[in-house]
Amino acid sequence: MAAHEGSGPKRVREAFIDTNILLRYLLDDIPEQADAVESLLKQALRGEIVLKTNAMVIAEIIWTCESYYNLPREEIRNKVLTILNTPGLVVADSDLLAEAVLIYADKNIDFIDAYNGCWMKDQGVATVYTFDEKHYKRLEGIEVKVPRED
Repeated sequence: MAAHEGSGPKRVREAFIDTNILLRYLLDDIPEQADAVESLLKQALRGEIVLKTNAMVIAEIIWTCESYYNLPREEIRNKVLTILNTPGLVVADSDLLAEAVLIYADKNIDFIDAYNGCWMKDQGVATVYTFDEKHYKRLEGIEVKVPRED
């Protein structure tokens, strides 16, 4: 006997969630948009949709909070941790991002450098070549080298 079409578990929709959506929710600077985002996140919490995002969105959130809103690092850290711990939201590389945002705030390192350092450790890479030594030198277990002409 053949299975009926449509039988079996229904697949939940997946959608990418962009930076501006998360910023409206975190900052509540446009209340009606923040409320709409909260409604979307509640749908995800109920399992009606799977929302996904990535490290580039997190980096853009940090950059925007720093450069446009002039928020302190500790507040930015807390906002990013809120996003990383939002039920129903899947963030690629969330463990690396959480570690990086803690280093970013605690050691006063540019977020991208902190993320790269965490990624290096995760990949077993212990040496970085850079002309920007200042931040990488604050990362434990990373050897910093500057390329030299032979």
